[in-house]
Amino acid sequence: MRGQGSALPAEAPVWNRVAAKIVRFGMYAALMAIGVSGLAIGVVFTLGMHSGALMEFCIAAHEVSITASYGLIMLHVAAALYHRALSDGVCSEMVPLFKERPR
Repeated sequence: MRGQGSALPAEAPVWNRVAAKIVRFGMYAALMAIGVSGLAIGVVFTLGMHSGALMEFCIAAHEVSITASYGLIMLHVAAALYHRALSDGVCSEMVPLFKERPR
């Protein structure tokens, strides 16, 4: 997956970079899982299996992926606020309208 590079400064700690990658790919995985599990619920329902282990599994997967996406979004917002407090320029890269003044 190629795209825009990280907005983290070069001197950012390794744990920052690892956490950013985990959250980013986790958000992609959770959002894809929401769609796939939602489609699976629809297919299983269409096949006439309105209840049972397969339907329960699909619903549980859907609920877990939604909960995971909420948690990852909250973690992402917390990290953005953390970088805003640091004034390390990360927020300026994400939202160019609000330029930070470096300390």
